Formats: sequence, C-alpha cells, structure tokens
Amino acid sequence: MAHHPEEQQRNRAEDIALFRYALVREASDATLSKQERGRIVRGLAEVSHHGPDGTPVTVSRVTIDRWIRAYRAGGFSALTPTSRRIEPRTPAGLLMLACDLRREDPARTAAHIAQMLSASHEWSPHPRTLQRHFAALGLTRAQLSASNVAFGRFEATHPNELWVGDALHGPIVGGKKAILFCFLDDHSRFVTGHRWTYAEDTLSAESALRRGILSRGLPGVVYLDNGSSFVSKQLLRALAILGVRLVHSRPGRPQGRGKIERFFRTVRDQFLVEAAHSEIPTLEVLEARFMAWTEQVYHRRVHSETNETPMNRFSVLGAPKIPPMALVREAFLFSETRTVTKTATVSLFGNYYEVDQALIGRRVELVFDPFDLERISVRYHDTNFGIAVPHKIGRHVHPMAKVAPAPGPPTGIDYLGLIEARHRGAVGSPIGYAQLNSEANSTTQENAELQ
Repeated sequence: MAHHPEEQQRNRAEDIALFRYALVREASDATLSKQERGRIVRGLAEVSHHGPDGTPVTVSRVTIDRWIRAYRAGGFSALTPTSRRIEPRTPAGLLMLACDLRREDPARTAAHIAQMLSASHEWSPHPRTLQRHFAALGLTRAQLSASNVAFGRFEATHPNELWVGDALHGPIVGGKKAILFCFLDDHSRFVTGHRWTYAEDTLSAESALRRGILSRGLPGVVYLDNGSSFVSKQLLRALAILGVRLVHSRPGRPQGRGKIERFFRTVRDQFLVEAAHSEIPTLEVLEARFMAWTEQVYHRRVHSETNETPMNRFSVLGAPKIPPMALVREAFLFSETRTVTKTATVSLFGNYYEVDQALIGRRVELVFDPFDLERISVRYHDTNFGIAVPHKIGRHVHPMAKVAPAPGPPTGIDYLGLIEARHRGAVGSPIGYAQLNSEANSTTQENAELQ
C-alpha cells in the first residue's frame, strides 16, 4: 500500500533519529568519565556503520560529539533531522540497475548484486536494502522464478554445486521413532551432512545442514521439498546470510530428487535392516553406527551410476572452504519480528522482555539462540539496540527444542557394531566429520549445544 509522501518523510526522519541514538546512547551515559567517553567515540569514528538505508557510512568524532550534546540537552527528539536533510541517499538509478540485474538472472542474491554494483560503481546499497526494495516491487527470487528449477536428469558438474536434502523415517529408538535428516551432494552422491533426531522440524534440519557446512563447506544451492521443516523463515534466513540459494521442489513434481531417494533406499536395504539386529538404545548410538556405515561402507563403494566411489568423486574438491565461525553462528540464530508495545516491552513464546523506549511502536527483529531464550538481541533496520531485559520468563528454550526420552535396555551387537569398531580404529579416514580438518572439528565441538 502506498504511503503519503509526508508520512514517508516522517518515517525516514524517525529512522535517522534512531540510527543516531543507537550510535551515541552508550557514549551519552552521564556516569562515564571524559576518558571513557573519548575512547568510545574514537572507536565509533574508526569503523563504518549500517546507515538508516542499510548503506555503509562513517561518522566523524565531531559529528558524534555534536549528537551526544544534542541528545543530552534535548533527548531523542533532538536527534531528528530537519526536513531538508532527510531525502533518501540511495540514487534511484542505482536501484533501477539493481532491479535490472535481478530480472536478468533471478538466481542472483541481493548480496551478489551488491557486490556487482560495488565493482561497477564503487558503491552499493546494503544487501538488506536491496532485499526490501526487491520485495516491495515483487522482484524476489521466488516471485520471478516461482522456484522453477527443472532439474530432471540434471547432475551437478562439481562437488558442492548442489546439495539435495530430505528426511527419512527410521527405526524405533528409546521408545520413539527416529528420523534421519540428510543432505547429499548431487555430483558425487556423498553424504555431506546428516542428523538422527526424534522431531521432524526446522531445528533438526538446520542441525544436519550446519554439521555439513562446518565440515564440507558451503553449497551453491540447496534443493529441498515442501515439507514443513524445510519451508521455514528460519532456514531461509540462515541460507540467505550464508549466501546459499534455496530452491524448493513443486508439490507433486519432485524432479531432481531421485538421487536422495535412491540413497534412502540404500539406507533401508543395507543399514536399517542391520540396525534391527544391533544394539541401538539411544540416538547417540544410532548416530555413531550411521556415521561408521557411511564412512566405511557407503562412501567407499563404487556407485552404479558414476562408476566412482562417492569419497573419490567428492575429494576432487580438495580441502573444503569452511565459512568463518562468526558467520555460521549468526546464520543459525533464530529470528522473530515483534512490535514494541507502549510500555517498551515485547513478547516471545509467552515470555516478556523490556527494550529501549526509543523503539516504542516500532517493529523490531529479535535474534536469539533457540536453546537460550533469556538472551535476546534487539535489532531495528540492521542496527543493534542491545540485549532485551527479561521481564517475565516462563520458557527457556524454543518450543522446537525437545528433550529426548530415557534410553531403553540394550539387546545385542551385530554387523553395525563391527563397522563402527572398524571406523573408530581407522587411521586417517578421509573426509570424516571429525577428521576432515581441525577447524571443522573444533567449531563443531564449540557449537554442540546448538545441535
């Protein structure tokens, strides 16, 4: 719905004031010494910030000091710019070019288009600004392509070009049905990431994907079905931050999913049939047995279609490029949007939190670890407004974070136990989760609580 120009101008003035306030609120603390304030201001002036439009901006010490004086003298309203200084800074021609680049190839992400603009014009709006602009004009990738990627008999030309993900219902373990979330490299048929769980939800799907990324690197495209666990704004957020394209198959037309379906048939015929004769009292044991089977049997067996082992075919990639840990951590945080009430509070899953009063009436982004709802980061237009103060906490973890049931009694060990023992005794097993490289191993341990 179109907004009146005066309303747009007023909203922009408020956004600018909020940007300025977020920048100076810490330095405006009256309890700070002159030296402490000077250190904070110097730090702010030495780095770039995301402006109200998402564009990178730097602010001089003189300007920051002026904003601090204005805020301490007149409060938040003193940071609101005059009407002559609130015109949008992003050139209209640059936004039109960004739209043309998206129309030319809907597969281009906003981050990639921003890079292209920076290369050709030495500057670009922030990717989030481009995303909002594309959404307003109906130029999202889903709208332009309707996810029409006809894979058919397609095969990726190199490892990590395309991962196909799906879920398989497995045996009863600990009194509940176990479910396998799995990602398969389309080119090599190599299992890039997996996780056995009790819940067919987004948290479990993300855990399998995160494992794969921390040990196998980033895929170019992730191809999923339309199951509820795979159609999630949390998963979309994670892949967008990592720069990975997400494609969903059409309901009733699952072209390109044959490879993972054939792999699941192999899992049923060769792994699950033996699982029935093996001691598997817990999901942890099931994980260990499945890991051993994939590394020692499946990855080392010549595939009937490629005439190579998945291990050898994936290994041509060389050492995978693991993304920075900070980026992975940010990507797999959950995010929800809420409108701040008149009492400067927000609610999340029955919990209530106090936020900065400057955000009253604003729709903010709440970013959090799904396993820790006591620490909520508050953001508005990509600007960090600090940690929300818990006011009333009844739930400490996300509703999807479920507790596993107690293990049942053991029954016996057979084939899979022998395979696991051989896997544990193997020296230098290539491309295993723990053996791939020290960085993936350490980061996986560091973030075990999120998996």
